[in-house]
Amino acid sequence: MEIALHPTKPHLLYVATNDYIFKTRDAGATWRNVSKGMTHSRVIALAVDPLLPANVYAGTKGDAIFRSFNGGRQWQSQRHGLDGVTITSVVHDIAFVPGSSRRLFAATSMGVFETETAGRRWTKRMNGMIEVLMVVCLDIDPNQPQTLFAGTSGGVYRSLDGAATWTKVNNGLVPPEVLQSSRALGVVAVRIDRHTPGTVYAATLNGLYHTADGGASWQRIGASLPDQFFSDLELDPATPGVVYVSSRAGVHASRDGGHTWEAVNEGLTNLNVRAMAVSTAEPATLYVGTNRAGLFRTHNGGRLWEPVPLSTRAAQVL
Repeated sequence: MEIALHPTKPHLLYVATNDYIFKTRDAGATWRNVSKGMTHSRVIALAVDPLLPANVYAGTKGDAIFRSFNGGRQWQSQRHGLDGVTITSVVHDIAFVPGSSRRLFAATSMGVFETETAGRRWTKRMNGMIEVLMVVCLDIDPNQPQTLFAGTSGGVYRSLDGAATWTKVNNGLVPPEVLQSSRALGVVAVRIDRHTPGTVYAATLNGLYHTADGGASWQRIGASLPDQFFSDLELDPATPGVVYVSSRAGVHASRDGGHTWEAVNEGLTNLNVRAMAVSTAEPATLYVGTNRAGLFRTHNGGRLWEPVPLSTRAAQVL
């Protein structure tokens, strides 16, 4: 399951299941299937344009990227530059460059790609990513849009020039003796802290990490958390130091930049959380997608969750 929220309307969101994309305008009271024009390839990435929210992008597992110009009513393939190699068409993440509706980056199974034409043409941006095949996640510094971090099959890379060149920044993330086999690190999310320059968080399949110097060195945090196999990571867009992570043990929150943690799972009927999204309009509102128990929402930073059914007749879907 993938979740994408409208930048200013927390009651409007998109959810991609294994089969379709659904949209609600009323915080989940009713849902509509908005998959017209999509292929049957599973959607594994969703992104809503922060400037023009009717523009929505969907990254698929096998058929590259689709774009909707009208809030999901219709979709068109946007794969020029991503076609030709089947594995390139697996798109794991999509990120807008702050301040632009035309410039985006995509993390794919064949590397980082950039578009400056709102998806009509994509160009590979892998200069410096040595011995890297798969790129799983991306984040762009909202205060310095030329700075990007990427989680890859070779650890974490950083660019300071808008993805023209990349540098590996694995110090502290991967022990020196296993640097050559760092694929096992399994970076699943990188998030740049908009409040504190140089601060970045990385969630992996084997631990949670933090850097305070722009990636020059990393420190492991959250070692006391019950599951180190993380699935997602989000930062509060309004309050410094608030971090959320998800795993097979549910959701945990830190209010002090990762020094201490608390479980915030009350109301979740399944703790195997696969995806998470935080509202930029109402930062205490989060959604999570769980394994087999569906979608849940909190309005108080995770202290209490409620189910949001993607259900049957009442929801006008499925």
